[in-house]
Amino acid sequence: MQIFSAAKYLKYILLSGHKKGHGIHSPFVFDLVSRVFRNKIDHDIVLSIEKIRKKMISDKRTINVNDLGSGSAKMKTNLRKVSDIARYSPVPEKYGVLLSNLAAEFGDQHIVEFGTSLGISTMYLASSCSAATVYTMEGCPALSDIARTNFERAGLNNIKLLTGDFDEVMPEILDRNIKPGLVFIDGNHRKKPVLEYFKRMVEISDNKTVIVIDDIHYSKEMEEAWTIIKDSEKVSVTIDLFRMGIVFFREGMNHNDYIIRY
Repeated sequence: MQIFSAAKYLKYILLSGHKKGHGIHSPFVFDLVSRVFRNKIDHDIVLSIEKIRKKMISDKRTINVNDLGSGSAKMKTNLRKVSDIARYSPVPEKYGVLLSNLAAEFGDQHIVEFGTSLGISTMYLASSCSAATVYTMEGCPALSDIARTNFERAGLNNIKLLTGDFDEVMPEILDRNIKPGLVFIDGNHRKKPVLEYFKRMVEISDNKTVIVIDDIHYSKEMEEAWTIIKDSEKVSVTIDLFRMGIVFFREGMNHNDYIIRY
């Protein structure tokens, strides 16, 4: 896995465009990169969330994680320390900032997240878009309990936490007839489930919805899923940031796939 990722990262570095947007001919993508990707987030948001992350890294509790996804590359047993989960599982700070900026730009009234874990990414999504409700799904009850406590610590009340297998709790979102402004797909790094979650979200989305998929180069299986997603009929623009892939459905735009340094 590590050799696979290292080879793919080298290819990404060689092919990726400038992180400031230089050389990007699409006005939409140039604006996205130069303004949204590089937007300055409220320092207090980062300070509050990263303080909670540090608390989790110091947490010596051991919990039983019933991992419903592909499992962890670094944690091989279901009995895991909270400190290890906090160290290896959540999105790093700079990608949390990116999610926060995307939420502020596209979140609108509803944001959907697959994979809460300890709630780090959820808090970044919720903090910069207080008018939106973040529906986040977590398959492990022990992780869900910790995440709920973290949301209380952060003083966030615009998060709806749903606990259970994604296929079981997703109908609670679908039945609300919402149109998500932003979707973040994490928590399961297998081809078939990722494609199914993407399909279900496309069904309830409109042309303004943005879908972000985490760990698109995590494995050969995830790369295959990303390739299929890029070629989907309704997709107009995709951006590969190596860690994450971002999908747009804007009408009137020629289909293009971008690789951008972040």
